Amino acid sequence: MDAFVELFGTGHGPGASQALSAAAGGRRRSRKQKKRVRPHNNLTLTPFLPPEAEEGNVEYKLKLVNPSHYRFEHLVTQMKWRLQEGRGEAIYQIGVEDSGMIAGLSDNDMRASIKTLQHMADKLGADVTILRERKVDFVENSRKRVAEVLVRKVHDNQQFLDLRVAVLGNVDAGKSTLLGVLTQGELDNGRGRARLNLFRHLHEIQSGRTSSISFEILGFTSKGEVVNYSDSRTAEEICENASKMVTFIDLAGHQKYLKTTIFGLTSYAPDFVMLVIAANTGIAGTAKEHLGLAMALRLPFFIVVSKDDVCSASTVERTVHQLTYVLRGPGCARVPFLISSSDDAMTAATKFPQSPSIAPIFVISSVTGKNLDLLKTFLNVLPPQSNIQAQEELMQQLPEFQVDEIYSVPEVGTVVGGTLYSGICSEGDIFAVGPTEHGEFLPLRVNSIQRNRTACRVLRAGQAATLALGNFNRTQLRKGMVMVSPTARPTVCSAFDADVVLLFHAGIVRPGFQVTVHVRNVRQTALITNIHGKESLRMGDKASVTMRFIKQPEYLHIGAKLLFRVGATKGMGHVTKLHSHVRTAMHTAVLAAPERVK
Repeated sequence: MDAFVELFGTGHGPGASQALSAAAGGRRRSRKQKKRVRPHNNLTLTPFLPPEAEEGNVEYKLKLVNPSHYRFEHLVTQMKWRLQEGRGEAIYQIGVEDSGMIAGLSDNDMRASIKTLQHMADKLGADVTILRERKVDFVENSRKRVAEVLVRKVHDNQQFLDLRVAVLGNVDAGKSTLLGVLTQGELDNGRGRARLNLFRHLHEIQSGRTSSISFEILGFTSKGEVVNYSDSRTAEEICENASKMVTFIDLAGHQKYLKTTIFGLTSYAPDFVMLVIAANTGIAGTAKEHLGLAMALRLPFFIVVSKDDVCSASTVERTVHQLTYVLRGPGCARVPFLISSSDDAMTAATKFPQSPSIAPIFVISSVTGKNLDLLKTFLNVLPPQSNIQAQEELMQQLPEFQVDEIYSVPEVGTVVGGTLYSGICSEGDIFAVGPTEHGEFLPLRVNSIQRNRTACRVLRAGQAATLALGNFNRTQLRKGMVMVSPTARPTVCSAFDADVVLLFHAGIVRPGFQVTVHVRNVRQTALITNIHGKESLRMGDKASVTMRFIKQPEYLHIGAKLLFRVGATKGMGHVTKLHSHVRTAMHTAVLAAPERVK
């Protein structure tokens, strides 16, 4: 509890000393008591790895030398399972027993094992890339080696592996510049040239500050090679050549755009968060608050220290030390892992999703290109959060698409952007969109689908896309709506109960207090009408409360994560009960005559 209160407090000092003081709960140590805290800079090779897990995309193999036909077919079936678990990619540890003991292989056995692995991958239409080879150096005079191999399926029909990474950080930390360098393939000139292609509005170009949500893509081939706009002219070419896509969600860093940043985190369901910290300022401005948001939403995060080129080595070291102190403090309880080699990057990527307590730290420069290759290696190896089974379970449910963006495109009509949370969506499908201000759902038809700016016929659960709705009246749409199956019976609520904790508030919260509520893509002002079992709330208190939307009813799920804020006041929780709207009307045209919907 106190951990989140610390991270969401208002003491965002520009210097290291203030941040360190806040991380320590305001208690200062004497000089004799102070200890130099350093991040881990390597994870050494030990005689043992964790035992092999039956689930997941990591497979241990002691050796694969001249298997019989029956054994080979069994190995292919096993690889197919691991690829499904990793949604198209798997990691093979060659020279490691199932128990996790690192035995190693001779040069001849290693070559034969890699050759067998390549034949197995060929049967499944996948490519093999050796990530790293290491000597078994804990045994004296040993010449044996172990190898870590990436097996990635060559996807077709746009069924590539897609990761969503939200980019957070204080204003002027270099977020958009870093994304411009990664996605355009050209270094910055030190004056922000790389970020110009990312801005959507004139005032963003003039001020150099992001105020809206933008999306950029970075691809990797089945062999791990980078695919970006340096060798591809369009997003369609990137999608055609890539087997893995990383979609960066560039969010605003300025305090006055905080509601937009929260909307991006709650609505677009990122898999990971990349927190960018400027080396010359350290944890300043909204950086600490953004870190708190990532932890409140339980999003795994890694940190990029930018602008290494404008600082002395001592300044960079001081910023890393500041980060280490904050990450190890009670507000985070993370293990900082400073990435200084490609071996570190691959180790962090493979351990990061299974060990959320690890916090990888990259020190980079968008001008000189320092350590950008390490960041790309990390992103290439980084596995998805969910496996194929979880996605297939969601695909079996009725379709539900949340509306996050609304556009009017000439000669196309109304277009909506968002994420399909469940089910499958195809061209020509009939949906019901709502709720309106009266709690109704209206019929519409999906004319076409685009994913990553490329035409797509089928959209599956967990994928983001834009849907063309033809001549559907745009004025009847708003952000926060959902498109559901005509056979669904959506529960629309004008009020709900939630278990919440008040993270920061200078005074007392009583019934009648108004806050801005963020639940998935819903963002609306709500009134706290009742605090169950208490008369009021103070900072750090937990309670069950009833909230009522001020403007119109919304579509919510029980168990959905909740953030609320107003000014400096902030809180979090989850929805526990829905108070149904008086009447949820499904337009009769949807059920009676869907063929009439155009």
